[in-house]
Amino acid sequence: MSAVDPLSVPAAAAGSALAPAREAFATRLGVLLATLGSAVGLGNIWKFPTLTGANGGAAFLCVYLLATFAVALPVMIAELAIGRRARADAVTSFERLAPDGSGRRWRWVGGAGVLAAVLLLAFYSEVAGWVFAYLADAVSGTALSTDAAANAARFGALSADPLRALGWQWLVLAGTALILACGVTRGIEAVTRRLMPVLFLLLALLAVRALLLPGAAEGLKFLFAPDFSKLTAGVVLTALGLAFFKLSLGIGAMVTYGSYFRADQDIPRTALRVMLADLSVSLLAGIAIFPAVFSFGVEPSAGPALVFMTLPAVFAQLPFGGLLLALFFALMAIAATGAMLSILEVPVAWLVQRGWPRPRAALLATLAVALPGVPAALSQGVLADATLFGRTAFELYDFASSGVLMPLVAIATALFVGRAWTRTQFADALGGTVGRPSRLAFALRVLLRWVAPVAIAVVLVRGWIG
Repeated sequence: MSAVDPLSVPAAAAGSALAPAREAFATRLGVLLATLGSAVGLGNIWKFPTLTGANGGAAFLCVYLLATFAVALPVMIAELAIGRRARADAVTSFERLAPDGSGRRWRWVGGAGVLAAVLLLAFYSEVAGWVFAYLADAVSGTALSTDAAANAARFGALSADPLRALGWQWLVLAGTALILACGVTRGIEAVTRRLMPVLFLLLALLAVRALLLPGAAEGLKFLFAPDFSKLTAGVVLTALGLAFFKLSLGIGAMVTYGSYFRADQDIPRTALRVMLADLSVSLLAGIAIFPAVFSFGVEPSAGPALVFMTLPAVFAQLPFGGLLLALFFALMAIAATGAMLSILEVPVAWLVQRGWPRPRAALLATLAVALPGVPAALSQGVLADATLFGRTAFELYDFASSGVLMPLVAIATALFVGRAWTRTQFADALGGTVGRPSRLAFALRVLLRWVAPVAIAVVLVRGWIG
């Protein structure tokens, strides 16, 4: 370590070289809900419930929880601790806290996270655009139909129309940029404090309605009944990958949000609450979706087919189906908004750290996402046949971000905290155990030094070789 240990400087030291004056979340509740908004995304609504049901139900859920506690949660805690200690963007945080002389080598980790965030949002914003387009159609009543072919044609027309695809993508990016331009407290915190409770309320209402349907028990069985015969090595790796990718790790989002944490925020406790709340959202989504799907004898599926084709047909058969469908896409829009705020804030914070006024930084970061987002949006239509390495732009961005950059950044982050920091320094950075090593800090460092890097590397290699 350097002669002057950067970790020995209090994280809240205003005006110091380590921690210059910086925006911060105003309340502990704001910290929790903003971080939860980052973790909760569109994958909570369809991917988690479907993978759980298709891979052994409760048995898969047990493996997922074990993987979350052993791998994803420690990495999340490490990212939040790095951000709060450095009080800087993802790139600067690694550079500031690196051991003596290695700052330039370590800042590539933050840089890779920023790049992953840009690539991820380039295609994620297109999916969010579909959600908002369907929300508008659901409110107007045009999205409701029991005709499966009509539902498929509607989605195909939306994704293939270049003007609609680009228009909705740019609209959601512009809305996200406007919120970020308002700042951390008046923008991110103010919006997520209002949206996250609404998301839970909408999910609870839809879940209660689904449980009252005839045949709802089959949907719950699909989601929760354990089938240990399905627990293969591939299923375990699927659970591990889902646990890692579902909490927005490896893109600099948690490092950035951690830099806005209050000085008295207990990071492990906050991360645990976010993880449990994120799990609750996923389970409530499953309860809201699958009893209705099984009640009408529809084959459960994952991804766009479930959300944009199957569910409109299911809701069309329910009393007040138009209202229920609008509520469903409203909660999808909320989930997308919270995730997009945290992802776009990564390059915005990097620009602000370098002296850009926040409104200009939000505009430039949005343009940096929108430009590569054009081929992603058009890859469902006019550029469907344009591929690189056998992938469309949409698929290539997905692979480059979630299949390459995010795992590599997470491995580097785990090794950075687990090996570059001492046990005492790590405990001090966590909060709640300031100034003294704890059993929790010891356990987390073991997981970060050995378990998390190996497990993420296995998932990474598996993803590459298929």
